[in-house]
Amino acid sequence: MSEKPFALSVKVVILDKNGRCLLLKRSMSSKYNKGKWDLPGGKVDTNEDFEKALLREVAEETGLKISLEKVVGSAQSETPTKKVAYIILEGTIISGEVKLSDEHNEYIWVDQSNLAKMDLCKQFYHFAKIYSGSSSEQKRDSFD
Repeated sequence: MSEKPFALSVKVVILDKNGRCLLLKRSMSSKYNKGKWDLPGGKVDTNEDFEKALLREVAEETGLKISLEKVVGSAQSETPTKKVAYIILEGTIISGEVKLSDEHNEYIWVDQSNLAKMDLCKQFYHFAKIYSGSSSEQKRDSFD
């Protein structure tokens, strides 16, 4: 068994009608990744279904109701007390307008091709490079 326990977090690339991705800027009071651009989402609570957790987190952080379409990637990070495994999905907006929680102080819609050029939380940089640089066909095949 590893010395640090694993925790599960779920994130989503929310696409608007123009194919742009929603990024949220973490507030300066955040415990980790202060001032970095992040994907919406968060931790999965004990005995919580990861899909419900992601929909809950998105609603809390953005005020949006979304539909989840597919898994597009994964990532990992480590804190002083745990290792975090991320499942990253892709989704689209059903309803609502972005209204940020106090976890974030800014949002931006970014063209998919520019995702990896943003000052992202470091654990998502590799994912963003792959996601923004490959075709939809390549992405689908690489995660099937």
